[in-house]
Amino acid sequence: MTTAEESRLSIGEVSARTGLTTHTLRFYEQEGLLVEPVRRNSAGRREFSDQEVAWLQVCTKLRSSGMSLPDIRRYAELVREGAGNEAERFEILRRHESKVTQQMADLQEALDTIKAKVTLYAAHLADGSADALWRDGPTCSPVDGGGRQLTRSAPAEPA
Repeated sequence: MTTAEESRLSIGEVSARTGLTTHTLRFYEQEGLLVEPVRRNSAGRREFSDQEVAWLQVCTKLRSSGMSLPDIRRYAELVREGAGNEAERFEILRRHESKVTQQMADLQEALDTIKAKVTLYAAHLADGSADALWRDGPTCSPVDGGGRQLTRSAPAEPA
């Protein structure tokens, strides 16, 4: 009987758990993104531990949030080196957190503009005045509760 700590997962099982393709898992291994060498069974097939799967799930979040492969590689290298470099690992994560925070602020601003446009269109369509849209260029300014523009945006902005 094997314990949870001893359980090993095939590359296909890891792919199913992480959403990463087997090709991507092999690529991550070749690129040095894993914190431990991937073990192989007697037939030479890759076997992953639950801890390695957990790291791959973190890698997936780091990648989907825009962390570069070199930064992930460097972080993994530092983990492999062991204790004594925690401040550098922290700095890599802090820098990435800052970038993601800025991306979220930029996306929130874009979403606010889109919501304002949707509200504006809804109000004009309900009033039967949709033909007035784009008469004086696009409107990307905030709108009041009735869908009316509060301030005028620059007329040179494209659709």
